[in-house]
Amino acid sequence: MTNAHVVEGARHIRVLLPSPVPDSPLDIAPVGKRQILDAKLLGEDKEIDLALLKVEGHDFPTLPLGTSRSAHPGELVMAIGSPEGLQNSVTLGIVSSVWRQPDPDRPMVYVQTDAPINPGNSGGPLVDLDGYMVGLNTFILTEGGGSEGLGFSIPASAVRFVYQELRKYGHVHRTEIQAGVQEITPTLALGLGLAQNWGVVVSDVEPCGPADAAGLELVDVVVAVDSHPISGLPGFTTSLYLHPPAENLSVVVLRGSQRILLNISAIEHRDEMDQLAADLVDPNNRIRELGVFAVDFKPQLPSLAADVRLPSGVVVVAVTQEPDTQSRSFHAGDMIHALNNTPMKSVEQLKSALHQLRPGDPVVLQIERQGKLHHVAFDME
Repeated sequence: MTNAHVVEGARHIRVLLPSPVPDSPLDIAPVGKRQILDAKLLGEDKEIDLALLKVEGHDFPTLPLGTSRSAHPGELVMAIGSPEGLQNSVTLGIVSSVWRQPDPDRPMVYVQTDAPINPGNSGGPLVDLDGYMVGLNTFILTEGGGSEGLGFSIPASAVRFVYQELRKYGHVHRTEIQAGVQEITPTLALGLGLAQNWGVVVSDVEPCGPADAAGLELVDVVVAVDSHPISGLPGFTTSLYLHPPAENLSVVVLRGSQRILLNISAIEHRDEMDQLAADLVDPNNRIRELGVFAVDFKPQLPSLAADVRLPSGVVVVAVTQEPDTQSRSFHAGDMIHALNNTPMKSVEQLKSALHQLRPGDPVVLQIERQGKLHHVAFDME
């Protein structure tokens, strides 16, 4: 596991395994070369900034995830990485917070530490003194560009959850309970007669949905989800984000002055592209040069026809993530409209045009992604 931003834009990914370190400067370093392994990107989630890589081999050294022994404030931890290219550096500090939300507009929460973290530490582990990984170092807050004691790591529980999702699906599925909540303001609390003027209140419960079946009601104040206190909307969103879809959601609410525990059957918000890929991935739809499976655009394709700006082209339904391809440049749902200014209206036309190019020839593809147009450019291999 590493950060998605670490491998962003990479055409080739390699993993360097460290050589054994001598016990003292006077010892002779072990003879042998470092292992440099080609890695395959199995999936990534840019929202949480995690990516899953795979290398071929066995008996690699690993760190256990500390999901059963969460970090706590004041605990000593070590940040490991290669700051400014200084490989295998270790710094020591304490956990400042285990549930820090630096950006109120993003629901993600982090382990905050004052262990010095600098550019190059991204993707490295934050470990406790027993060697358990309690977080994956991700970013720092700084005015000068270096460590100022404000480092943030993705909690081990989030790393494990995303790892399992990426390994199984190639992307992360979200959990939903078919209910809506909103931030409580003092005016909202006063007008509705709520027991507290902060947190989140239930504003919608879909009839016959899992939240409705479990007894969740309008104007319930959500106090905790899966034992995590909920102080605002981002915390609630994060709790849903990290909850395994197959397990019941434990929700504590205030109804008037009464405290009620509800077990809500969580359901999986399925990515519509999953089903589309399952239905349409076919060897004939594979574009080897791009590392994708694609189909001709048709207005009947689910979830695509409504918002497209140019209703003609080729739709990417899956990426192969094979080495030596351009698959890193594409996402499921992308539409390819043109190759080197020539409109592409079918998979066969695109495959034929790519086949006619020679190694070193420029390839510029016009892509539409989520209603926005941009170009993907590379040299033909």
